[in-house]
Amino acid sequence: MKFTRLIPAFALAVALFAGVSDSWAQAAPKTAAKAAALLDINSATAAQLEALPGIGKAYADKIAKGRPYKGKDELVSKKIIPEGVYSKVKDLIIAKQK
Repeated sequence: MKFTRLIPAFALAVALFAGVSDSWAQAAPKTAAKAAALLDINSATAAQLEALPGIGKAYADKIAKGRPYKGKDELVSKKIIPEGVYSKVKDLIIAKQK
């Protein structure tokens, strides 16, 4: 009798675990795809930089002249772009190292 009470609980636990493992498996490709879609500020062309929100020709030129960057946050610390513009692009860029 005690086992009949455990069977539904066990089945629920297996179902919950299966759902969690599926979501972990699905998150990995999305993370990899997102990293691949980021624009590298150390190698991007002026046209690619200008396509970013808040980045025009003047900021694109400043970004190119300030290369190389160790981290994307250097755009603000080196006073290349203001914090407001950085907040618009920070999730779209990366500073890859050679």
